[in-house]
Amino acid sequence: MNDPGTSGRPGGLRKIVAASLIGTTIEWYDYFLYGSAAALVFGHVFFPESDPLTGTLLSFLTYAIGFAARPIGAVVFGHFGDRLGRKKLLVISLLMMGGATALIGCVPGYASIGVAAPLLLTTLRLIQGFALGGEWGGAVLLVSEHGDPRKRGFWASWPQGGAPAGNLLAVGVLSLMTSLLSDDAFTSWGWRVPFLLSAVLVMIGLWIRLSVDESPLFKEALAKAERRKAEQQAEQLPFVAVLRNHWRDVLVAMGARMAENISYYVITAFVLTYCVDHLKIGKQTSLNAVLIGSAVQFCLIPLFGALSDRIGRKPVYLVGAVGVGLWSWAFFGLLDTRSFPALVLAVTVGLVFHSAMYAPQAAFFSELFATRMRYTGASIGAQLSSVAAGAPAPLIATALLSSYGTSTPISVYVGLAALITVIAVIAARETRGSDLAAIDPDDTAARPVAGQQTAAST
Repeated sequence: MNDPGTSGRPGGLRKIVAASLIGTTIEWYDYFLYGSAAALVFGHVFFPESDPLTGTLLSFLTYAIGFAARPIGAVVFGHFGDRLGRKKLLVISLLMMGGATALIGCVPGYASIGVAAPLLLTTLRLIQGFALGGEWGGAVLLVSEHGDPRKRGFWASWPQGGAPAGNLLAVGVLSLMTSLLSDDAFTSWGWRVPFLLSAVLVMIGLWIRLSVDESPLFKEALAKAERRKAEQQAEQLPFVAVLRNHWRDVLVAMGARMAENISYYVITAFVLTYCVDHLKIGKQTSLNAVLIGSAVQFCLIPLFGALSDRIGRKPVYLVGAVGVGLWSWAFFGLLDTRSFPALVLAVTVGLVFHSAMYAPQAAFFSELFATRMRYTGASIGAQLSSVAAGAPAPLIATALLSSYGTSTPISVYVGLAALITVIAVIAARETRGSDLAAIDPDDTAARPVAGQQTAAST
């Protein structure tokens, strides 16, 4: 039975959405703050003996290492999230992420403690990655499993808004600090303030996240699992069940994320290196372009989510994948003009196409997996791709720029990622209308729910 206190009233669903959005915003703020700081200042603070581009390359290497922990976090959080519930694990992930981020703001620079500085930085980045590996799946499932199936794309897209909102907040705070401080002051201590601010944001997010109820579909699935256990019917571990019953869906999720993940980190993280170090554009100007683009993206995500409810997940996703592959060629050409309006246009249009992939992703991936393995399946599919896609994206882009001195190889790189995503999405089944109440893998693509009594009205 669905809980009348949460999913049974529109106000209850909005509370769930707000809790997920605020939580993911804070987690992504922490995660993106590292990426922006790696592009702007970490090379000087933690790798001062290298030339600027090599220092940035080393900074992005520590940035990429965090992605290695994300699949591990996906497996661990997914396992316990499918066993104990979504809410408990989301609270733990928030505390881990916020604590690691605040501690990054306390790590002394290379000049103070030598090689221990980048080692400490890398350790905290690994903790960030582990926490984020469990955050995404739980946040989108908490909304997907509460809401009206006919509007699942719209409601589930709101936690996705946490990415641009977190990036907006991270870049906004860094932009404020660079505008108030001299370059020397910002490099010396100003960059630490946004990291320390995370401790305050986590307390706010924790208070909100503790106030929501567990997913009603998970409660129902847990009750059925307990009955099966009482009848001495063995239940597979979620990870084993996913690999046995949903390995094709995991591959689809991985492929679908290639263009989405790579394009996002090129557009929002590497762009700062390209503009500041390669084009010699001011930090403030570059940060402001990303700020504007992120604000537009935040507004577009629920619109693309709603569109996926009308025409399907696949068509919307394909528009984004094809669009970002083609736009990568115009993107760098606009940046090369060194014009602020062109900078804004390049970033904003790129994020528009990214939104078309990112918005339906939450509902799309949730609908691929059965309830008792959904947290694990969605998280593994999403986070394994992040190792191959998002982790090395700024690193590869920086290395290509360093080797060739031109953006053309980077555009080819993004275009190839777009091709992989197009193939994966075409190979996938259309999931709009899938019944999330399915417990067994064979029932995942159950009859459409449009004509049934919905979870929001029971």
